Amino acid sequence: MGKVTGFLEIDRRDRKYLPASDRIRNYKEFVIPLGAEATRDQAARCMNCGIPYCHNGCPVNNQIPDWNDLVYNDKWREALLNLHSTNNFPEFTGRVCPAPCEASCTLNLEDTPVTIKSIECAIVDKGWQEGWIKPEPAAVKTGKKIALIGSGPAGLAAAQQLARAGHEVHVYERQARAGGLLRYGIPDFKMEKSHVERRVKQMEAEGVVFHYGVNVGIDIDPQELLAQYDAIGLTGGAEKPRDLPIEGRDLDGVQFAMDFLPQQNRRNGGEPETTGNAKPILAGGKHVVVIGGGDTGSDCIGTSVRQGALSVTQIEIMPQPPEKENKQLTWPNWPLKLRTSSSHEEGAERDFAIGTLKFSGENGKVKRLHCAKVDAGFKPIPGTEFDLKADLVLLAMGFVSPVHDGLLASLGVKLDGRGNVEANMLAYKTSVEKVFAAGDMRRGQSLVVWAIREGRQMAHSIDKHLMGETILPR
Repeated sequence: MGKVTGFLEIDRRDRKYLPASDRIRNYKEFVIPLGAEATRDQAARCMNCGIPYCHNGCPVNNQIPDWNDLVYNDKWREALLNLHSTNNFPEFTGRVCPAPCEASCTLNLEDTPVTIKSIECAIVDKGWQEGWIKPEPAAVKTGKKIALIGSGPAGLAAAQQLARAGHEVHVYERQARAGGLLRYGIPDFKMEKSHVERRVKQMEAEGVVFHYGVNVGIDIDPQELLAQYDAIGLTGGAEKPRDLPIEGRDLDGVQFAMDFLPQQNRRNGGEPETTGNAKPILAGGKHVVVIGGGDTGSDCIGTSVRQGALSVTQIEIMPQPPEKENKQLTWPNWPLKLRTSSSHEEGAERDFAIGTLKFSGENGKVKRLHCAKVDAGFKPIPGTEFDLKADLVLLAMGFVSPVHDGLLASLGVKLDGRGNVEANMLAYKTSVEKVFAAGDMRRGQSLVVWAIREGRQMAHSIDKHLMGETILPR
């Protein structure tokens, strides 16, 4: 414990944002780091609790009190080693994780949790700046070959762990670049893609081979991979979006969020903005309505504002959550409460307990949403009907499962009751011999930090399956 009375003497202070009027002019990150001394002070607030609930709150089980203590004592390189022992990519989670660890912090009982996420980000950013983060190729090769299908955070974490264990690792990705939703879903203003590219270069130097533009199950028969590799890991994510099959759904301008967001990421990355026969989707000069109140909806708001939307409205079918949680009921678990993102602050109207009855338009293009307030059973309340002007409607209502056509159908893996690949959290084995699954493809739509955890744990299981034993951590 660095400073015994730190939590009594030092107030919580977190990173701030550039003013909205400045940050909406571009797609760059806008979080202002605290600086080394301020970060050290925040680390001093850690109480080193007898039972560190932050460990349980963090899906990758980061040893948070340990690296807080190391930062306080100015041992940044040791803090980085500790952080990397549980998390392959702290610069990802330090930017886009909702920080369930902070909700579990004992100081959150007084709404002043340790700024764990900011400290984590500061440690790894300093590691890159100082040149401490280098490739770690395996000294001895095992002669085993492994294919990972999907290069999102689960696939990347598994690939790095397995390569460092000495295996020959090949990652198959249907997009032009690696990263999955890290690259083609999360906007650049939340996480610039240089962070992903830097890790990919590190992994290539560690021996990982990336195969881009290969849609396994369409471009190549997965049975060929089964014959060619000693094990296969399925880390393709949960990409089937939840639809809204109501009158007017086929109007031009009613789009899935994940058709809209990747286009802007491709523009920023210098790639062709569309793939196949898709048309450009732009919010500039339009009245935009986002249906869905989660992170994806928030990302749609920030992107629409930067594209020059005339107005942005977000509606959510769930009732408005309370502004503050009852700590005695919720702590140390993740609480349901009203959360206002940086994108909401940039200019968006929000409404809750709203159901969409139908879309209407002119000349085949959407112009209006017909809505109503809904009751506790999500049924429209008579007499509460109203209309919203809309030139672009973005459906951001979550994802229901992985895409079944192609890869999963060809492999014939067993699915669970929700349509995800069936595999338990111990062995991560599917119903098909030597095929494993992790991340959203196994657990359903979730967080980047859960994907990293599952990728690491699947790597542990694959290594043990191939070698009979493993030194990889779970």
